[in-house]
Amino acid sequence: MKDIVQVCGLCVGFLGCVSAAVSLQVRSWKESSDEGSAIITSDLFENLWMSCAVDSTGLYSCWYFPSLLALPGFVQACRALMIASIVLGTFGLIFTLVGMQCSKIGGENYTMKGRIAALGGVFFILQGVCTMIAVSWYASNITQQFYNPLYNGIKYELGDGLYIGWCSATLALIGGCCLLCVCGNNSRVGKILASHTPSAVFQISHTTSTQHRYSSYI
Repeated sequence: MKDIVQVCGLCVGFLGCVSAAVSLQVRSWKESSDEGSAIITSDLFENLWMSCAVDSTGLYSCWYFPSLLALPGFVQACRALMIASIVLGTFGLIFTLVGMQCSKIGGENYTMKGRIAALGGVFFILQGVCTMIAVSWYASNITQQFYNPLYNGIKYELGDGLYIGWCSATLALIGGCCLLCVCGNNSRVGKILASHTPSAVFQISHTTSTQHRYSSYI
C-alpha cells in the first residue's frame, strides 16, 4: 500500500513539475479586456517573457521584453519564482526516484531511502509554494489594475497560464504531502525496528532475568 502511495505521489509531483514548465511557456498570463472598449482593433496577450497581439484577421505578432531591469518588480520576482519552482521540482523527482522502496537505486537501506524520498516530498512542497506565490502575485496585480478607476492604461484579465499555474501548485503540494507523510512514517518505523535488533532484545531479556533472580534471592 505504501509503495502505491509513493508511486502516486511521484506521478502527481511529476505532473506538477511539468505543468509549471507548461505554464511558464504559455503565451497568455494576461489578456486584454473588452470592458469599456468601444472599438477593438487587436487583442493583447502577455506572459513573463513576451507580449503578443492578434488582429481581426488572426495574424499574431510577438515581441520579447527588451530589458529585464525595465520590467516591473513583481514580473522579475515571478520569473525568479517560476524558475526556482522548476528547479525544485526537478530535485524532487530525482530524490523521490532514489528514495522509493521499489527502486534499486541507493541499495536496500530502507530507512535512508525513506528519508531521501521524504526530502523529495519537501522539494515538491517548496515547488508548489513558489508556483502559488508567483501566479497569485501576478493575478493580484491584474485585478488591482482592472478594478482601479484611476488606471488609464490597458486593462487585462486573467489568462490561461495562471490557471495552469494554480493547478501545478496544487498537484505539487498534494504529491509532496503524500510523500512526506508516507516516507516520514517509514523512516520512523525503520528507527523503531533498528532499536529492536536481536542483540538489543537479548540484552533486555538478560537484564530482566538477572533482576528477577536478584529479587528472588532477596
